[in-house]
Amino acid sequence: MSRAYNFCAGPAAMPTEVLERAQQELLDWNGQGCSVMEFGHRTPQFQEMIEQAEADFRKLLNIPEHYRVLFMHGSASHQFAMVPMNFLAPTDSANYIEQAHWSKKAIKEAKRFANIHVQQGFRQTEHGLALIPESEWQLDEQAKYLHYTSNETIVGVQYPTEPKAFSGKLVCDMCSDIMSRPIDVEQFALIYAGAQKNIGPSGMTMVIVREDLFAQMQTDRVPTLFQYPLMAEHQSMYNTPPSFGVYLAGLVFEWLLENGGVPAMQARNEQKAQLLYDFIDASDFYKSPVAKGSRSIMNVAFTLADPQLDSLFLLQAKEQGLIALKGHRDFGGMRASIYNAMPLEGVQALVAFMKQFEAQA
Repeated sequence: MSRAYNFCAGPAAMPTEVLERAQQELLDWNGQGCSVMEFGHRTPQFQEMIEQAEADFRKLLNIPEHYRVLFMHGSASHQFAMVPMNFLAPTDSANYIEQAHWSKKAIKEAKRFANIHVQQGFRQTEHGLALIPESEWQLDEQAKYLHYTSNETIVGVQYPTEPKAFSGKLVCDMCSDIMSRPIDVEQFALIYAGAQKNIGPSGMTMVIVREDLFAQMQTDRVPTLFQYPLMAEHQSMYNTPPSFGVYLAGLVFEWLLENGGVPAMQARNEQKAQLLYDFIDASDFYKSPVAKGSRSIMNVAFTLADPQLDSLFLLQAKEQGLIALKGHRDFGGMRASIYNAMPLEGVQALVAFMKQFEAQA
């Protein structure tokens, strides 16, 4: 069976080598005679596995010891509520950068718990969507934190570095670009990322949180399983953890380390993105809706000159093994998500098809 090149934004493609290993171990994990999904999470073998997964994750992102790593149930959308619940009292405030679909959902959820100051993150310009410079931001300097989304999956806008405009704590939704490039973890109070793009299957979220902040958190009014300090105290196992998600994440972390780690992924991701953007920019048939300097290297959005050709484009792409290129329902057009697991050959195949489709249109 030949695998398609899967450009889905999430749940996204996983490394073929990881899936093949998981397939081999599905019925007999670690010589235990059963699947890891059937294995007790309180056993020494599972404890060793989750500790190794955390150690590899820490190595990949150079996470300092005074940060805790949590393997959390659910999606990043759960963190939209958990962050304000833990960090904010009802009389507190927080800054939120509004970009598109997901940041708007985070803002809506945060408003349930405290006062939220909203700053627009990008705007439409003559060159396309562009990040608003930090020099134009108007923030609440008394706020407890600044929350932003490092990479907006829907429209393909990405911050090149973490914001410097706010003097307080940074909280980042890093779902779409975690481990795609090196980051300075110490610039952040908390980072969260749903697993289903660069880490593993859906249903699990990674959280990196500065341990000294636990003493300031509002845990007296937070449901038990939503308390960061409690989950850290129990090493992510206050209740049964997302065991299969932890297992697959651990395999992905091993794969990343074997393939040069995060710096190697950054070089490969930049090469893939440049190849696709250069082709789009040189074409009169395709267009990027995002201005240069604001573009994502993870999610490449583009439109066709004639939207009536969209369905035919998607059909013929699928016939050539290029799947999940349809843009988000709120934005339209096309979107090629080229996360870590997407090989360069996949992007080369997409560009070749786009050339062929344009020539025939």
